[in-house]
Amino acid sequence: MTSNAVAAARCWVEVDLDALRANLAWIRHRVGPKVRVITVVKADAYGHGLKSIAALLMQSGTDMFGVATLAEAAAIRTVGAGWPILMLGAALPDEVEGAIRDDVMLTLSSSAELQMIATCAERLKRKAFVHLKVDTGMGRLGVAPEGAVALATQVRSSPHVELAGLYTHYANVEEEASFTRNQRLTFRRIRDLVRAHAGDPEWVHAANSGGLLLELPDTCSAVRPGLLVYGIYPPGSRLGNRPHPDPFKPALAWKAKISLVKEVSAGTRLSYGGTFTARKRMRVATVTAGYGDGYMRAASGQSEVLIQGRLCPVLGRVTMDQMLVDVTRLALVRPGEEVVLLGKQGSGCIRAEDLATWMGTIPWEVLTSIAYRVPRVYRGGQAA
Repeated sequence: MTSNAVAAARCWVEVDLDALRANLAWIRHRVGPKVRVITVVKADAYGHGLKSIAALLMQSGTDMFGVATLAEAAAIRTVGAGWPILMLGAALPDEVEGAIRDDVMLTLSSSAELQMIATCAERLKRKAFVHLKVDTGMGRLGVAPEGAVALATQVRSSPHVELAGLYTHYANVEEEASFTRNQRLTFRRIRDLVRAHAGDPEWVHAANSGGLLLELPDTCSAVRPGLLVYGIYPPGSRLGNRPHPDPFKPALAWKAKISLVKEVSAGTRLSYGGTFTARKRMRVATVTAGYGDGYMRAASGQSEVLIQGRLCPVLGRVTMDQMLVDVTRLALVRPGEEVVLLGKQGSGCIRAEDLATWMGTIPWEVLTSIAYRVPRVYRGGQAA
């Protein structure tokens, strides 16, 4: 998206590629030179735009991409070939062939999946590469710890399937240290048993973004950050209270414009349902963003936006394409003026955590809910 297109846009996202590059560099420094980085780019790279972010991460030295779907893997392949890709979810039966053809590594959780993968690989005369997932407490995917060694041994005996990786997923690393410690110890035990009975997988990983911040990656060979790459802290894991500068910078800013400014008298009801009534004469700005752009209706009457570097309350219900904002305290506000929904303006700042609190959700959902109709523009040294 060009500067001229931004000038014409009503609602848009700006992505700072330099911030992303610096965030990845900090993660690499944190884990050290012997540990590789699997960057999670599912859900359109957390709303940042998959193809552009994949290209940047290739230039910045990621070792592998983590995706949710084969469509995401195919999009990465159009940007550049050669990077390993892991499908983090379970493959559907009709997806296995495509994954093997496109050299996408598959997550393995059961003997039934292994049989399906092996049969397909044999028919294609190709080798399938899998990461065996161990369920240490998430309860979503993965083989139970007591069945992990047997399943790894089955993979080793298959001529058409190779055990490329072994991993688990922390369920609540930011809030339950003892539960996470038990997960880590269970995974470490299974890792040692798999090494003894089925060989040493190349990719061994457990630490997500919260795990990276709150503990070192143990003796795993890789880490698997998502949210942190984009400069957003998982709730409960912020480093801000520690005695060193905050190393991460949010890469995404979300902006809109003022389309109309008008004065309303006391007693005027605003927006659908009249949930807000003016108690005195006030100036109200109409902003060109709404839940059709991903700004959730749940934020109605709860959130604030930045105009002229100052926080201004959202009034009444957020509608599909517009919202109303109190600009009474501002001296002069004109149509066309920039509004920041997420990000910095002057000395003011709205973080993803703030917006998540107002919306009653989590930062992951805030970012991934920004609609596809909202154009992304890229800033930084290698922006196209």
